[in-house]
Amino acid sequence: MRISFFKFLLVLMIASAFFDCARRGTPTGGLKDTIPPVLIKAIPATETVNFKEKQIKIYFDEYIKLKDVSQKLVISPPQKTNPIITPVGTASKFITIKILDTLDANTTYSFNFGNSIVDNNEENKLENFKYVFSTGTYIDSLNLAGEVTDPMMKKTVKGIDVMLYEYNASYTDSVIYKQKPRYIANTLDSTLFELTNLRAGKYLLIALKDANNNKIYNPEIDKIGFIKDTLTIPTDQKYDFTIFKEIPKLKVFRPKEVSKGRIHFGFEGNVTDLNIELLTQKPGDFKSQIVFEKGKDTLNYWYTPFEADSLTFLVTKNDYAEKFSLRPRSSKIDSLKITQNAAGILHLIDTFSIETNTPMVNFDRSKIKITTKDSTLVDFKETLSKSKTRLTLNFDKKYNTDYNFELKSKAITDIFGLSNDSIVYKLKTKAPEDYGIINIDVSSTKNTALIVELLNEKDVLIRLIKIDKPQKVSFNLLSPGNYGVRVTIDENNNGIWDTGSFLDKRQPEVVKYFDKKIELRANWDVNESFILD
Repeated sequence: MRISFFKFLLVLMIASAFFDCARRGTPTGGLKDTIPPVLIKAIPATETVNFKEKQIKIYFDEYIKLKDVSQKLVISPPQKTNPIITPVGTASKFITIKILDTLDANTTYSFNFGNSIVDNNEENKLENFKYVFSTGTYIDSLNLAGEVTDPMMKKTVKGIDVMLYEYNASYTDSVIYKQKPRYIANTLDSTLFELTNLRAGKYLLIALKDANNNKIYNPEIDKIGFIKDTLTIPTDQKYDFTIFKEIPKLKVFRPKEVSKGRIHFGFEGNVTDLNIELLTQKPGDFKSQIVFEKGKDTLNYWYTPFEADSLTFLVTKNDYAEKFSLRPRSSKIDSLKITQNAAGILHLIDTFSIETNTPMVNFDRSKIKITTKDSTLVDFKETLSKSKTRLTLNFDKKYNTDYNFELKSKAITDIFGLSNDSIVYKLKTKAPEDYGIINIDVSSTKNTALIVELLNEKDVLIRLIKIDKPQKVSFNLLSPGNYGVRVTIDENNNGIWDTGSFLDKRQPEVVKYFDKKIELRANWDVNESFILD
């Protein structure tokens, strides 16, 4: 009996161990869930007519989350008071919409959630889910489609609002600055739009890149696009148009002292020929210089410091005039810093220049010297920029040559009387066969002026050529790499891209991108055709 008992116990232990091993080895999981949530029901049902409820519940077949719903939900027509939508931050099998606004009579409403509804585990998106109802006896079913792009951005600009304003007896152009539209849609992650559940009628069609998401046009921060003429719905026409940033009315903001002798002015609008005059009594040796910050709506007013309790400025341009005052408090001036535009290699097509962080008031040509490796002196012609922060040294460059650029002590003096220490830059040129050429044959049925721009692989402008009609252009002495091409249809032949104006009903000048990157290698000639039509 004892032996049988031990045998039984041994068998039991082995079986238990085997079962445990088998249990631990059982595979878990399975195929990844790729199916988005499915609508089970809605209360009231979607496309309900004679709608009078204040709360909507939408049920799904699994737990869902709302992701970025405040940015992605588009309610058309827009409501003055946004509804409360839950859940926020938690998972649920239903969405609750509490309507706080008074609904218009005989109107079809659409709640387009975009792709904000995702399942709880894998975040599979329920694309373009809409809940629709009508306060009248039928659902409006007309639609309008098209595409909106930004001509200054090659990549897709996401999240553009497309709006319809009713064109009736009370319509004025100022309505877009004051009121939300009658209907609204959003391009989401593409450039395409579709306005649905529309009522027949005449409308103004606009698009906004709405910076503060208030559905009202603010020209100071928003981009706008518009169709010049009113449109009538129903229509089968597709509407393709572009957005642009208008030049706002000139406005200069209260100045701030950055450091001793440096005042910072922010601005909006066109500041070409802007004048800043210091009205405070100044010493006889007073000097000043305006320097615009590149790529920013700011400028620096540099001046030779002097003792004063306060400074009063008069800022003028045409019919704009405004006075500003501030109390100077800083005791530290900016030290002089000098940088060069090239390091190591000076490309044959480039011109050597040095830049200063503070305006130059004097440079001594006798203390600036360019020599070759064998100490041969090279003659040059110097040019000081309008801002007095860039000194260009132009000379005849030879290929495969080493150059020394020497700035002796006190060669440059800035607005504060500070001078440089001795500096030497060593640069070398390459051979012509180290570069390539890109030839672009630009053609169009329009015999108009064009601005042809060459871009690097990050779409940064490298060079531009202005031509008075479509023709072949060549970009020579290019470093190997990948390039893009952008062409502006320069309708007024002023050499720059001109933006549009909503109130003047003027569209921006057309900009087109070449549809592929151009690969260039050393000693290559690349020929491409760019058909603009």
